[in-house]
Amino acid sequence: MRARLVPLKGGKPINITRDVTLVGRQKDLCDIVVDRSSISKLHCLLVRTDGLLFLRDLGSTNGTKVNGQRVIRGALLPGDELAFASEKFRVEMGANVPDPEEDVHEARTEEIRIPPKSMLDGLAAGLKVSDSHSDVRPIGSDSV
Repeated sequence: MRARLVPLKGGKPINITRDVTLVGRQKDLCDIVVDRSSISKLHCLLVRTDGLLFLRDLGSTNGTKVNGQRVIRGALLPGDELAFASEKFRVEMGANVPDPEEDVHEARTEEIRIPPKSMLDGLAAGLKVSDSHSDVRPIGSDSV
């Protein structure tokens, strides 16, 4: 299921691409960062499951509202107005929502460090391989 939040004040829609999305002001933790002082550092969670979109407020100071009603948790429907404090969005979801454009500027790169070959050779030298003896035994087997 595709889902996105369209800012009511105008601007680029925010695609919900993860099954669990953290919304808030804290850049290093949140998947959707809303850089406004009225938004809590960890404001709310959005969860996609079985074609539905659920939300859970995380004890935010200024609250999360759906169609003008402050909520702690609930399900979102297409066309609902979702507000994080005073920042308002229209919820769009379903097959008619266009595929998100790939944004290479938001892509995350993971660094993998491989130990030097000399270290790997040293580890391999300390391993003993024996075909005649196995440490794997059936449960309850006491024979050594």
